[in-house]
Amino acid sequence: MTNDKKQMTKYKLPFLSHPDPKLQLLWSSAQVGLLIFPLAPLWGSVLLGVALLGTWLIKYRSIIRQPHNLGFTLLSILLVLSTVFAFDQKEAILGLSNFLPFILFFAAFSVLIQTPQQLRQLSWILVSTSVVVVVLGLGQLFFGWTTPRYWEKIFGLAIASGGIPPGRMASTFMYANTLAGYLVIAFVLGLGLWLEEYQNSKLKTQNSRVISYSPLRLFSPTLSLLFLTIIVIVDFVGLILTNSRNAWAIAVFACLVYALYQGWHFLVAGITAIATSILLAAFAPQPIAELFRKFIPAYFWARLNDQMYPDRPVALLRKTQWQFAWTLTQQRPWTGWGLRNFTQLYQAKMHIWLGHPHNFFLMLSAETGLPATILFCALLGWIFLAGMQLLLNSKTLKTEDRLIFFSYQVVLGVWVLFNTVDVTLFDLRLNTLSWLIIAAISGVVYRFSHYEKLIAKHI
Repeated sequence: MTNDKKQMTKYKLPFLSHPDPKLQLLWSSAQVGLLIFPLAPLWGSVLLGVALLGTWLIKYRSIIRQPHNLGFTLLSILLVLSTVFAFDQKEAILGLSNFLPFILFFAAFSVLIQTPQQLRQLSWILVSTSVVVVVLGLGQLFFGWTTPRYWEKIFGLAIASGGIPPGRMASTFMYANTLAGYLVIAFVLGLGLWLEEYQNSKLKTQNSRVISYSPLRLFSPTLSLLFLTIIVIVDFVGLILTNSRNAWAIAVFACLVYALYQGWHFLVAGITAIATSILLAAFAPQPIAELFRKFIPAYFWARLNDQMYPDRPVALLRKTQWQFAWTLTQQRPWTGWGLRNFTQLYQAKMHIWLGHPHNFFLMLSAETGLPATILFCALLGWIFLAGMQLLLNSKTLKTEDRLIFFSYQVVLGVWVLFNTVDVTLFDLRLNTLSWLIIAAISGVVYRFSHYEKLIAKHI
């Protein structure tokens, strides 16, 4: 066998295989489902559902033994109890569909996903599809692209000409902020893969050794890096065109985190300088602000300080929404008012329809009570801290796998930040991706922790 064939075998097999042969078909179904999910959510959800149900059937005993699933079971009970005492029980029952199926999804995928190599595969799938999403969004904004009515029935998506709201890219998603949440995940994972490929290219030049797998390397050692460079740029352009202040800030934060992780102090200084300049153009006293506004486009600073959308109704300000949500929490701190009840309560008080209070955690406390909210946050914190412990202290996590695992930790962190000023719960694709990230971290942590315990017993 030639060296080229050996190289293809070495890298092709890990891409196609699952560490547990019993889960191979389900893992393949999950990969294809995630690949088409942003573009055909109806069919993508069917394939992901097959992976979910199949994993539960095959790995039921493994799933119920995982300690964090006991916590999510308790959370499910609290959510059901909040429905019993809800202001509008019908709405609350509908609201359970945004949680209970995804808790089952989390439990299954935290068993289905077990290795850093799988994390790498998922990242490639998610970032590759994001390019198509942004291209469709560019057509939506600049060429008036739209989809026929039957597309929504067949594929489960619709594209509105001009964006939603007008002038802001939404692409295949229902709103610009929802697209921003999706692109934040793709952008952060893309940066992680880019950094990994950059390290690989340096090692390849030095000693012909490659530390991680990418499917494109089967054709050219530099093609992966070039492709990822294009993806990161395209996703960043998409983030800008969503006109989401939240997404802009998080994208800058993610770049800063990666730069600090890599020890690139010059890049940290550059990112800090750019961010500071934009903030000064938006919020500094007039003489200083005018100086920075000469070279900072109004598209950025006017959006940050709301001059782009002046005279907004008080009821639409986030501060007003957050205060109302906290007032609801104080009135019913134990059980809340019921899932999906914020909207009608806010409309009765403010005489304006609002889907959510633009803060997931305040919404959760208002609708389900403080015990459920604290438990949910504790479970997230537990998974994140366990991930950090694996990243910093584990002897079984290989050096070449630390960056990809770190990327998922960063995604979890930016997901929390994004949900402090918005809510990703109500979009099927974004909610699924959120639980996928949590499950991926949990699955790898549990597997490696189990290995370390076995090793410790034999020492």
